[in-house]
Amino acid sequence: MLVRISLIVAILAGLAVGVLNFLKVKEKITTLQSDLQRESDAHKKFENEFHVTKSALDKTNAVLKQTIANLEATTADKEKAQADLAAKTKEADKLTADLAKTRQDRDSAQQELAAYKATGLSPEQITGINKQFKTLQDNLAGMQDENKVLAQKIKKLENELAQYRDPDKPVFLPAALRGKVLVTDPKWNFVILNVGENQGVLEFGQFLVNRNGKLVAKVVVRTVQKERSIANVMPGWALGEILEGDQIIPAHPAS
Repeated sequence: MLVRISLIVAILAGLAVGVLNFLKVKEKITTLQSDLQRESDAHKKFENEFHVTKSALDKTNAVLKQTIANLEATTADKEKAQADLAAKTKEADKLTADLAKTRQDRDSAQQELAAYKATGLSPEQITGINKQFKTLQDNLAGMQDENKVLAQKIKKLENELAQYRDPDKPVFLPAALRGKVLVTDPKWNFVILNVGENQGVLEFGQFLVNRNGKLVAKVVVRTVQKERSIANVMPGWALGEILEGDQIIPAHPAS
């Protein structure tokens, strides 16, 4: 009997422990379900907030892109406006300069007209005077050329006469005269120079021939042409071989 009572007590105790464990497990399950529900609600709330934020961000990006596009368009318009302004400013400056020149030309024309009127002459008379003046200028230029030729001839004759009177007297040539050897003939001992009557060369004039600052020879002019001269190497003055391109300077420059 005691065994049965002990068995019953053990069974009841086991049932009590089982019920107690069940209640604890049920409480934990309930707690877990509550926690899961809260997490689920929080997750849904986060998703909703995420979608709202993403939508706002998309709108902001769209607005930003449009703003950038508008800014680029505005910048392009500004640059075009600046270029147009520069072109207009340049055009205005040119028009201003043209206007100033036109006014100056007008003033000059008015002054010339006033001068013409002050002469008391008719346009035909002024035209005739201008023609006569031009003719006189042409005649004067011709006479000056003739005088130049005559002066060259006189100088040449004076030089020849001086040589007949005193062959040892030096012939003075222009101090600034410079030239070079065009042709050389060692066999016949003569050279052709690139200076002549137009440069002031006279017969019997003497030149020093040099190369790189070193004296090569001394020559005396025998024949003078307009732009050329023929000269002979003076005896005892052939210090080296004369080459084409050697420089020449007057041996007796005029002071």
